[in-house]
Amino acid sequence: MIPPAAPAALAARPLFEPLRGLLEAFRDPVLPDAAALTALLHAHAPGAVSGSGRPIRFVLPPPGDTAGYEAHIHATGEVPTRRDDWHDFFNALAWAVWPRTKSVCNAQHLLEIARRQAAGKPGRGPVRDALTQLDECGVIVVTCDPALPARLADHQWDTVFVTHRAQLATTTRFLVLGHATWDQLRAPFVGLCGKALFRCVEPAWFALDPFAQQAECDAWLAESLVARAASLTPRTWSPLPLLGIPGVTPESEDPAYYRDTRQFRAKRRATSCC
Repeated sequence: MIPPAAPAALAARPLFEPLRGLLEAFRDPVLPDAAALTALLHAHAPGAVSGSGRPIRFVLPPPGDTAGYEAHIHATGEVPTRRDDWHDFFNALAWAVWPRTKSVCNAQHLLEIARRQAAGKPGRGPVRDALTQLDECGVIVVTCDPALPARLADHQWDTVFVTHRAQLATTTRFLVLGHATWDQLRAPFVGLCGKALFRCVEPAWFALDPFAQQAECDAWLAESLVARAASLTPRTWSPLPLLGIPGVTPESEDPAYYRDTRQFRAKRRATSCC
């Protein structure tokens, strides 16, 4: 019997699919320490490196934070990982299943820091904010239904999740990247929302096994972020009410569930002035 507080208890839940094989190994309620997470990473994604090419390893947070989180990872390959912390635990697992994307995000943070410093601009800026949102709350919506991205971006929740609900199982995968989202999904709450990036693929993509799908999507996302990094803003991502995805909560089996405007809000329309 797996204790309910153990990571393995999450393995069969919707939206934890990218982590399923990793979570199943942790049947103890005590979270693995940094050394165990490093060993897992080296076994599952031995090529995982920081944005500067340093091999990734998980360590206890160093005293102080003079270099900055992303800069420290970039320079050393060390990812500060707090003991017995679910948020940091999921971040480590994200490095294992999204290694290319995580490396590119780290590299782009440092490039953007340098760009802003050279331009004399203060603060983080929209590019870094967008990268952080993706890293914390990102969901990649992979679909062979060409109409789906526009419908979700337009907040056509009934059309997607009620009218075309049965089609989602064969046309669409919701691949979570954000480690904060996995942490929140341990105890889902009304209004839980991800930041979605849409990708259209050919139907043959769904014939790949889940491991191949994950690796292929990681490579695609890493390349996509490099190509569009300079134009990223938080508005690049589309809000996605995660409890509307079939299977995440049993309440969503009732079509009336999608009338809850706390979660399923209408798209804001631009207003024109006369």
